[in-house]
Amino acid sequence: QVQLVESGGGLVQAGGSLRLSCAASGRTFSAYAMGWFRQAPGKEREFVAAISRSGGTTRYADSVKGRFTLSRDNAKNTVYLQMNSLKPEDTAVFYCAADPKAFRVGASTAQSSYSYWGQGTQVTVSS
Repeated sequence: QVQLVESGGGLVQAGGSLRLSCAASGRTFSAYAMGWFRQAPGKEREFVAAISRSGGTTRYADSVKGRFTLSRDNAKNTVYLQMNSLKPEDTAVFYCAADPKAFRVGASTAQSSYSYWGQGTQVTVSS
């Protein structure tokens, strides 16, 4: 089992940047593909980005492609979501998630693939 703790959220003006971090407990962090999802007020939770166990494969939602960059440091048990050129529509609670399935190749965009979730961190982008 793994516990996930997100940090780095906050209030930023449109066009600004934030870097979210997700720290994982346990010794097998490199065995998990990792993902970020977000939920805006009144909307369903949606996929943002995902990264494979090695970090060699990343996937992004079309809405964030070119603005967000996901990376991981397996030595530090941490994934980072660098968010640039933020827009008011990026306002949401951002959740980190871990996919422990050993057969996973690459990284999944489906919420159902992820077994472990963090508590979330609020990102608010003002216009």
